Order: sequence, then structure tokens, then C-alpha cells
Amino acid sequence: MVDPNAPVAEGCTMSTLADDASRTDLLNRLKRAEGQLRGIQRMIEEGQPCLDIASQMAAVRKALDSTYVRMTVCFMQQELQARLGVDQATEGELGALLDDVQTLLGKVR
Repeated sequence: MVDPNAPVAEGCTMSTLADDASRTDLLNRLKRAEGQLRGIQRMIEEGQPCLDIASQMAAVRKALDSTYVRMTVCFMQQELQARLGVDQATEGELGALLDDVQTLLGKVR
């Protein structure tokens, strides 16, 4: 298990998402998942069938996985643009490549 309080390796710093649109998208995705979780809690309180609850839990897991992939791709795009000095001409190509990466990562499970 990784210690969350352990220092980050020297020379390795993790940035935050600088793009407001990306942050808003991620927050909206998480708020939807939060609503789904509340719905699952309600289903349990009401004594709904386990199969129905499990189905909703699977949907929340998929939503969180999708959000994680989206965050990772946003981070990759931001860091590649900054570190490689991507100009306007190649920004579209990078975006298309990362869209493909997101699609591939989304199919992992």
C-alpha cells in the first residue's frame, strides 16, 4: 500500500488541472456519481433486490472509472503541451491522439 504522506520522488512533481472546462467536466461527472450513490443507499434502505442494487453499483463503478480515465487524459494533454511546447498546428493532432488513448483506456475493463 502506498503511503499518501510519503514525499514525492525528487524531480517528480504532479501538477493540477489548469483547464477550467476540464475541471468542471470532472466535477459534474463526480456529482452524477454521487447522486447514483445516494440512490443506491436509498435502494438498500428500502430493501430493493440485491441484483438491482448490484447493477446500480456497477454503473457507479463504470462512471468513476470513466472519470478517472478522463482526468488522466486531460493531465496527459496538459503536460505534453507544456513539456513539448506543442503549437497550434499540432495541438489538434495531439488532441486526436489522446482521444484515441481515452477510447482505448475506456475499453480496459
